[in-house]
Amino acid sequence: MSDIPAESPISGDLPIRMLGDRLLVTPEKEGAERHSGAGIVIPATVKLGHRLAWGTVVALGSAVRQVSLGDRVLFDPESRAEVELEGSAYILLREEDLHAVATGRATDSGAGGLYL
Repeated sequence: MSDIPAESPISGDLPIRMLGDRLLVTPEKEGAERHSGAGIVIPATVKLGHRLAWGTVVALGSAVRQVSLGDRVLFDPESRAEVELEGSAYILLREEDLHAVATGRATDSGAGGLYL
């Protein structure tokens, strides 16, 4: 399980109960520029192909089997539903919409992120 900021609501703190195989995810903010593994700066204006997004699971339905609260998950940002709760934006996904769950083995140096 990854570290979750203290201000992030976790399941019971939200005014919502997820049903079935649904997940509520907090999307990660992408920086204006990215860095390659070699440290080369990639400006925000560069158009890279279809890009998946990372987020943190903050609520789970009872039928979710392979994901836990606080897991960092990879999903397609174009096939999502957004919801706002208590002034914060969240993404509603089905467990089958996830592409991967981070294992926690990569160190987050802020330089390049976790790539699959």
